[in-house]
Amino acid sequence: MNYNDFFEQALTKLHDERRYRVFADLERLAGRFPHAVWHSPEGPRDVVIWCSNDYLGMGQHPKVIGAMVEAASRMGTGAGGTRNIAGTHHPLVELERELADLHRKEAALLFTSGYVSNQTGIATIAKLIPDCLILSDALNHNSMIEGIRQSGVPYLVFRHNDVAHLEELLRAHPGRPTLIVCESLYSMDGDVAPLAKICDLAERYGAMTYVDEVHAVGMYGPRGGGVAERDGVMHRIDVLEGTLAKAFGCLGGYIAGSNVLVDAVRSYAPGFIFTTALPPAICSAATAAIRHLKTSKWERERHQDRAARVKAILTAAGLPVMPSDTHIVPMLVGDPERCKLASDILLEEHGIYIQPINYPTVPKGTERLRITPSPYHDDGLIDDLAEAMVQVWGRLGLPLRAKPMAAE
Repeated sequence: MNYNDFFEQALTKLHDERRYRVFADLERLAGRFPHAVWHSPEGPRDVVIWCSNDYLGMGQHPKVIGAMVEAASRMGTGAGGTRNIAGTHHPLVELERELADLHRKEAALLFTSGYVSNQTGIATIAKLIPDCLILSDALNHNSMIEGIRQSGVPYLVFRHNDVAHLEELLRAHPGRPTLIVCESLYSMDGDVAPLAKICDLAERYGAMTYVDEVHAVGMYGPRGGGVAERDGVMHRIDVLEGTLAKAFGCLGGYIAGSNVLVDAVRSYAPGFIFTTALPPAICSAATAAIRHLKTSKWERERHQDRAARVKAILTAAGLPVMPSDTHIVPMLVGDPERCKLASDILLEEHGIYIQPINYPTVPKGTERLRITPSPYHDDGLIDDLAEAMVQVWGRLGLPLRAKPMAAE
């Protein structure tokens, strides 16, 4: 039996469905973000990254780099073990305290990634609640869906951001222990959950709340606590989950909540217990990023200004910018093949890197390019982006919208 045939068939299926992914070999340049070197098949080329999750450019901040280098020089590279076996080093303990303070919670627990914190956090919490029912937003991230599946508890899906439907489901299960699971900011559409209304329902029906803030921490709120902080509901949410790999420019995920909840997850979660801890250098760098963004508003304000300008310039050019009230700027293509082609042409001919977003990340027919401006995308780069996008749209026969009339 040739087992490779099975893998060949699986890959052929992806190619046939235009879902096969090709990775760009990129070399980020500290101090020059969003500029990078693309190691193309023809050799190195300078490009501009327009789709990074290093939303605020903190991965190149001198304080963050300095903290990482100092910790690595002083403590070495690895953590030295799992949390239970020599891996609970002091920079990690400091980072968990900093995260708890960021979200005004009693405690926080660090995981190796945001994916793992959702996957193992949700599963563990739900398993520890007898007769638990999970109510999950229809557009929740794959990591949350996997956490729900691995919990083994019953779950129901409510329509995206539809609090009326959520209340219907809550009303149908009175008195049952219930965990409401949602994101604060959905990264593919850039829309925001009605957290205050969800908290109202949770309090009315005695449910527990778990909110993923991965695309919002560092970005929103006076101290970068996320959408929940911005909307004044952080204290009403039982569990806040986030990442260190986006606005904080590092690596890792976490949950924050009450002492007893965090201790229970620490004591029962396989994805926490049986894996090596994050290294001291990463923890020190993340702590430096969080502390900086708690007091510095420049990055957040400049970032919002850049996102607004990108939307305005692309819309004025007649490009199909999907509505968004946040820093996410999705450009609808609606076809997987042309979405990939648009990405390839932008990279190869214009030195602009924006990855294609195809099924299953988004529904078929809603394929898109997802643009994420940073504080360091200046007016010239934005103008270059708009000009290149218009050329690509015309070349691929993609529809443009009518350009808005100038005010008289």
